[in-house]
Amino acid sequence: MAKRNQSGIAFVASMPWPVGIALGFIAYLAVRYGIGWYFTTSHNPYLSGLGDASAKGIYAPIGWMLLGGCWIAATASFFGQAKRRVLLDTQTGIDSLRRMDWKEFEMLTGEAFRRQGYAIAENGLGGADGGIDLILRKNGKTTLVQCKQWRTRQISVNVVREMYGLLTHHRADAVKIVALADYTADARRFAQGKPIELVDGNALVATVRSVQRPKTRPLRFIDTPKALIGCMVVGLLAIAALSRATRPASLPASTSAVRTTAPAPSAPQRPLPSVAHVRAVPAPDHSQTPQTDAELRDWKRRNAAAMKILEKTTKEVP
Repeated sequence: MAKRNQSGIAFVASMPWPVGIALGFIAYLAVRYGIGWYFTTSHNPYLSGLGDASAKGIYAPIGWMLLGGCWIAATASFFGQAKRRVLLDTQTGIDSLRRMDWKEFEMLTGEAFRRQGYAIAENGLGGADGGIDLILRKNGKTTLVQCKQWRTRQISVNVVREMYGLLTHHRADAVKIVALADYTADARRFAQGKPIELVDGNALVATVRSVQRPKTRPLRFIDTPKALIGCMVVGLLAIAALSRATRPASLPASTSAVRTTAPAPSAPQRPLPSVAHVRAVPAPDHSQTPQTDAELRDWKRRNAAAMKILEKTTKEVP
């Protein structure tokens, strides 16, 4: 049966807090990695593109929002359960039960059944409800519970008939009506032979005392703040480790850039002068070494003329 007028966070907060922690972790993984994996296996180009975008972390903020929402609900569930424990363990009798408001009365009743081994769904804590307040599940059977904090007014047969109709409508296995006051004779007669249990104030006090925990009894580790914080830290560390494991490898900065600039061309070398441009100068004939002054002057003149020709026809080589 769906919960009425209840948001997603309130729905998660109604569960045991470890369930909220696990749901947040699973929701993050599904959005961060599951969507990308699913879309990349598709042959549709559009879906494949969404898968590539998801692999790059485009949907990660949505995953973090779901994780945060579930963990906020888990924290609310943790402190709500702590309040229920204190509320139940501090009751002393029918007078203390009568001092509670209707919401605390439903919380106490639910905690009393929880300690008897039932799985509890609180259906009416969002506001005053004249129908089903609690749904109990145990051994595969479902029991509907209505809480009546009427202090003096007796529970009439009309209330019992209404709950019996809800039992038939929802195909439940049994009905419990928990009240501080007593029931009318007609109400008790109607409940006889039917899966309806009428719990009055005295029976409720006896139940509460039977499940109260001694003050000297230490809390279980799962009921301590260390358990809540520890689970959150472990979840964040697991997410960080998974993020590092799936991060694509990147080249170091020193080698990521490839040098593509071509080396600057060297200055063009000037060609050496061609031998054809140089007029051959006959090598001096040592066999005809000038002997006289006239021959020596003529040799120097011809040598100087040859050097001038060589200078004019030979370009400077750098």
